Amino acid sequence: MDKFLIKLNVGQPSSSFSQPSASSQINPEIQRETHPSPHLELNLESLEVDPKERLPISSYGPNIRDEVRRYYIQMGPCKPIGHVFPKTKFGNKMRQFCPTWFKGPYSQWLEYSIKADAAFCLCCYLFKNELENRGNGGDTFTKDGFRDWNKAVERLKAHVGDVNNIHHKCFNRMHDLKNQRQSILSSFDKQNEKVKTDYRMRLKASIDVARFLLRSGFPFRGHDESKDFEYKGPFLELLEWHGDMHPDVKKVILRHAPQNDMMICPTIQKEIVEACVKETTKAIIEDLGGDFFGILVDESKDISHKEQMALILRYVNKSGMIIERFLGIVHVSDTSSQPLQKEIYSLLLKHSLSPSKIRGQGYDGASNMQGGKNGLKSLILKDTPSAYSIHCFAHQLQLALVALSKKHSDVDSFFYVVTNVLNTIGASFKRRVSLRQHQLDKLEELIKVGEVLTRQGLNQERGLQRPGDTRWGSHYKTLDNFIVLFSSIVNVLKVLLLTNELNKVLQKKDQDIVSAMGMLDLAKKRLQKMREEEWDSLMEEVCSFCSKHEIAIPNMDEDYVIGKSKRKRSEVSYLHHFRVEVFYAVIDLELQELNSRFDVVTSDLLLGMASLSPVDSFANFDKNKIMKLAKYYPSEFDENKLRELGFQLDTFIVYAQKCDSKFLNLKGIKDLARVMVETKVDQTWTHVYLLVKLTLIIPVATASVERAFSSMKYIKNNLRNRMDEDFLNNYLVCYIERGIFKTVSNDAIINRFQSMKTRRGQL
Repeated sequence: MDKFLIKLNVGQPSSSFSQPSASSQINPEIQRETHPSPHLELNLESLEVDPKERLPISSYGPNIRDEVRRYYIQMGPCKPIGHVFPKTKFGNKMRQFCPTWFKGPYSQWLEYSIKADAAFCLCCYLFKNELENRGNGGDTFTKDGFRDWNKAVERLKAHVGDVNNIHHKCFNRMHDLKNQRQSILSSFDKQNEKVKTDYRMRLKASIDVARFLLRSGFPFRGHDESKDFEYKGPFLELLEWHGDMHPDVKKVILRHAPQNDMMICPTIQKEIVEACVKETTKAIIEDLGGDFFGILVDESKDISHKEQMALILRYVNKSGMIIERFLGIVHVSDTSSQPLQKEIYSLLLKHSLSPSKIRGQGYDGASNMQGGKNGLKSLILKDTPSAYSIHCFAHQLQLALVALSKKHSDVDSFFYVVTNVLNTIGASFKRRVSLRQHQLDKLEELIKVGEVLTRQGLNQERGLQRPGDTRWGSHYKTLDNFIVLFSSIVNVLKVLLLTNELNKVLQKKDQDIVSAMGMLDLAKKRLQKMREEEWDSLMEEVCSFCSKHEIAIPNMDEDYVIGKSKRKRSEVSYLHHFRVEVFYAVIDLELQELNSRFDVVTSDLLLGMASLSPVDSFANFDKNKIMKLAKYYPSEFDENKLRELGFQLDTFIVYAQKCDSKFLNLKGIKDLARVMVETKVDQTWTHVYLLVKLTLIIPVATASVERAFSSMKYIKNNLRNRMDEDFLNNYLVCYIERGIFKTVSNDAIINRFQSMKTRRGQL
């Protein structure tokens, strides 16, 4: 009997409709392949999206088949929007899958496999196993896939057939499973309007509470976010105080919980969160609109030391604004490039996004990401040659500073001393307290004499941060805090502080590559100007600083003393040492590092992008360079479109420079895209606007991914380290994209929640 029935756990709450457990119900042969332990629950999120890679429905146990079917029905047919469908030769003609079939009479069931380049039928995959003994067999649209594009229309019509065809029966069963009002449970549990109203009110109250907790990053059940059933916690406490709930309904919730009402149990809470995140990501995908996009990917460990990979989408929205959105976290056990690529493709396909639409990649410098042969960048480039990758600019800048601090002996010695001071101060609690008190006393004294301003945000307490090789701007922060906290340290390394402005600019979400290269070029020019003109002003500043803090200044004409011993004198003076061996040498090393690490500046790709810049009324406009840029995107610009682009560039530049004042005084390509959409010239010069979008899509820095990891550490902290991976991902999407989440209506969440499984409560 245990083989066919599921034991109920007495004492544990049941949902509004108790779903069968998804444990140990899979065919043993399949289970050995996909589930190493017979007691593991079926994770619906791990089900394959690509129709060719799915397990047959008959592989799942009878008690969980409807759960699997409902998951695929809710997700919908696999339709990779904008995918570049490969062509196959039939006779003398090249043919391919036609994406317009997705919008025709086959839209509710037709799906496409990128891996197999074949078409499948969703409803037949879900239900044909129960009907195949009734005739009309064949595995073309369920297992093998249909690829005869020369006879596609006829074969699709033949597959649908008449009303007695097996396809119609499968389609009707799929429709019946979606329509919960026809379920047996709903028939047994007829509800009057008052019951429905109360149910909606309870559900809406729970959604409001979940929405508040998600947007604030607060826990649902205190410190324990595991799968254990626990009813106490912030969720229930907030629900008790929900102001919009009818008092009678509130009494029902509190009086009967947790035995009968399931709007407060952890299972329902997680289902509400899942409904919230699916509607949020749906809004993001709709904002993308099937257009080109770039991806930003990075890895980090959470508080439980599990490796997490965050994926950010970068695209230009319909208003011409550059947008970066958090799509989700991919949980990986193997961080080599091929498993990472598979997980990324799976996540994209789950949201009907085709890898062929990728036009930019952004990673850090890890070998599994940037490897020339087998790195993630190279694997994606093999599939999509126009998915150009740029090593994170902010990361390269930090590496340039790190290289400088290690290659120059004096700079290296300086940071060695800095680290020792930090260790000395930070190792003692009493010393840290003394440091804070000294800051406070000094601040009060400066306020009394009027040397500092007082308003919100000013005069914040400074801490001690050790410089790190991978922490962006950490060298600057260390020196800046040392200046404020330890006035006896002389600022002789101003060149490191100079790059901080560039570092901050590179980490902006809407930063485009042309503006970033302009800022990099500006930093180089400032360094060169500093080398040629600012030695005297720097010496005056240093001498003033030393005099103020009673620091001895050596005679610049005397011989430079090496080390502490006065006997070891060099053959150069102090002036020569500080000016040539330190000042000039540090700047030269920094310029050398910037040139070597940002060598992509010289490529035709970026030169063409720079020629599109609208700064100074398109002063850098160069048609030949722009045409070379277009050739880097052969999928978008064939020979005919290249000719059209040439004509459009000739007319567009005249219009932008002489006919419309809105195109004057623009600060960058992101402003150009916005103005083109506002003036609707993007519809006139479509090819020019497409090049502008492709330029904006290429990511400059992975700062958005780092912000996602900061949110992860806030959500999954030491007290909440039992949070499971799916709940963490759902929580993060709603928390990070709370601006989008705010626009999602409760009605959309309620509809999604109701369709996730068969429920007694119908609306």
